[in-house]
Amino acid sequence: MPVHSQTVSASKHTITPIPVTKKTPAIESLQDAVYAHFEAHGRDFPWRHTSDPYHILVSEVMLQQTQTARVAPKYTEFITVFPDVATLAHAPVADVLRVWQGLGYNRRALALRRAAQQIVALHDGRVPENRNELLALPGIGTYSASAIRAFAFNLPDPFIETNIRAAFIHHFFPDRNDVTDRELMPLVEAAMDGNNPCRWYQALMDYGAALKESDNAARRSAHHRPQSRFAGSRREARGIILRLLLTHGPLSLQELKTHITEWDGRFEEALGTLQKDDLLNGDSEGFFPPADVSSRSLPPHVTG
Repeated sequence: MPVHSQTVSASKHTITPIPVTKKTPAIESLQDAVYAHFEAHGRDFPWRHTSDPYHILVSEVMLQQTQTARVAPKYTEFITVFPDVATLAHAPVADVLRVWQGLGYNRRALALRRAAQQIVALHDGRVPENRNELLALPGIGTYSASAIRAFAFNLPDPFIETNIRAAFIHHFFPDRNDVTDRELMPLVEAAMDGNNPCRWYQALMDYGAALKESDNAARRSAHHRPQSRFAGSRREARGIILRLLLTHGPLSLQELKTHITEWDGRFEEALGTLQKDDLLNGDSEGFFPPADVSSRSLPPHVTG
């Protein structure tokens, strides 16, 4: 009977058994190229200097849809202000959002805080190692769960993200478009360094990132979706409104329009979506960041 793996990609899709590819000279050639590049050009990030599961959790949530150059300084600031799970779980939501500013996709900050609260309530303040327990945390999908297991616990979970796609498509599908993750997964598992999955994935991602500078093979993935333009978007409008409220406190609709001279329909839409996402409360008489209510049922945070 063939050995089987599980498909793990960046979204919460059904996990489907697939045959595992045996290690071949082509796989070994990829491994050699990956580690040679890592020895010569490995990147240095602050989250690579720790195996603290909470710190890895923070970095993985921040890295969702955000480039490493933007994440690095914010990660350091966030860990300084919220150094452990309990501190984040008990922090006022407005404080969490203030520190998060600059990363975008502010819903991730709320999800990360709720994840910390769940870890305190259900896991005695320790980030779980178990896959299903990680998947039960707010904001954690199959990719993030596998990445946390690899980087925090050095466990050999096969997973795929854009840099990994770039590396495997470049090497194994040089003349193909619309390559699926299902096609890549057996190769990903066969190539994994089971002795040190953490180091392997760091090296593999660095290699894929370097390849993307000259041959972004990830664009030939069936799952490639170009990111929409930020300037002039509703996402930009959401960020502008939220920053104003976090800086100045409650503002009426008229006061917001005074601060935002380019006010147009996208800002009107942004107000509605911010309220829907629990990122602000109030009405035209006064909008304000979300009130801190969800931490009241947590056990007291004892420091020192």
